[in-house]
Amino acid sequence: MSFVPERGGRSGRREWRRLTLALAPLLVAAPGLLIEARAAPAALIGPALAARVVLPNGLVLLVAERPALAIVTVKVEVAAGATSDPVDRAGLANLTASLLTRGTPGRTGVDLDRAIEFVGGSLEGEGGRDASALTLAVLKKDWSLGLDLLADALRRASFPPDEFLRKREEMRAAVRQGDEDPGEVADRLLRRLVFPGDPYGRPVAGTDASLARLSRADCVRFHARHYRPDRTVVVVVGDVTAEEARAAVTARLGDWRGSGPPAPAPGPAAVGGVARTETVPRELTQATVLLGQATIARQDPNYYPLLLAAYVLGGSSSSRLYTRVREDRGLAYAIDAELAPALRAGLFVVAFQSRTARVKEALALVREELGRLRREPVSEEELDQAKAYLVGSFPLRMDTNGELAALLLRIERFGLGLDYVTRYRQAVQAVTAADLLRAVRRHWDPARMSLAVVGNAREAGLRAS
Repeated sequence: MSFVPERGGRSGRREWRRLTLALAPLLVAAPGLLIEARAAPAALIGPALAARVVLPNGLVLLVAERPALAIVTVKVEVAAGATSDPVDRAGLANLTASLLTRGTPGRTGVDLDRAIEFVGGSLEGEGGRDASALTLAVLKKDWSLGLDLLADALRRASFPPDEFLRKREEMRAAVRQGDEDPGEVADRLLRRLVFPGDPYGRPVAGTDASLARLSRADCVRFHARHYRPDRTVVVVVGDVTAEEARAAVTARLGDWRGSGPPAPAPGPAAVGGVARTETVPRELTQATVLLGQATIARQDPNYYPLLLAAYVLGGSSSSRLYTRVREDRGLAYAIDAELAPALRAGLFVVAFQSRTARVKEALALVREELGRLRREPVSEEELDQAKAYLVGSFPLRMDTNGELAALLLRIERFGLGLDYVTRYRQAVQAVTAADLLRAVRRHWDPARMSLAVVGNAREAGLRAS
């Protein structure tokens, strides 16, 4: 399981499992998209990960030169995610982002599709929790055309009424389909328990009811207020020089101006102060169980000790939870512990599926291992194994243009600095068993963790809500 806390996505993919421990992702090329060639990892590790330029209008440009690859990837991220959704308009940011490529004053959505598909490229918008994104992948020889299309969609999306209605209904159908997926239901439930009343507690894609309330005018207003250059980061990765990229991006986005003052940035996340348990009754042979709590934001210095703690606890087939719950007792096919960082607060989660009658037994072992992690230092062997994996697999996060572009966006979003690759290894290696113990005692408490269960509550011995 893997986490990206940021993307809503039209496929209903998990919102809280995609970033930290998924350090060896597989590239899956969707039909019609360019398949990225992989560069040698040795070429990716060096002091200059990318060049950084801030344009006069506030737009941040990051350029990573990869002359060996003929594909250019451009990722644009705007601080206009679900945290900016009005309380009764959940899903607005995601719907707005998904409509960026569905029409501009000079091009219909079909025109945009045909233009990018004719050159074998892709251009797609997607909403996220803290930000929304527009991604272009195109051959170097066609990147000027690709940038024209991207800039047009980013700045001048017109939200045609027919496209709005079609996309809104498509998303409502996806949300209803997600209601039948126990994992999806548990994900949404846990976030609501952990972040009650906060945007982090609402699904990025919205609900069927909230989407039904959205109008085309909502998207137009949202775009006008939140899409502006001083809230935008553009990352270019591929066979282009930094100067070439600067000139090309400036020509298309350098005169972009925001309309009115920027919307205020969301404050710290509202976190529930007590543990809550809720069960969604389903007549299933297995129950889906998530146990978790709000934790530190990515910028906190205790991030690295907790990252290692999550790996020791449930990050591999040799982890404590996997060994005790699956191997020794056969209570779950898979179980993991994950630390999901975000801008305003992180989320720590233990996730597993178990035969309904044995849920309480599995939960008892999980809580026991969490308690042990708080009581005593981890062994040097466990700590060294976790460090070796996290450091050794890190280059795989930069294996393709798209992966490197996504990493650069995270670096900029969290203010990690372009020397992050070097400092990441140093920070992980510097963690001691005492550091890990202090961080876990301070930030993770089983008594304050909320429990979300989808399954037969009576058979599991849990109360239904």
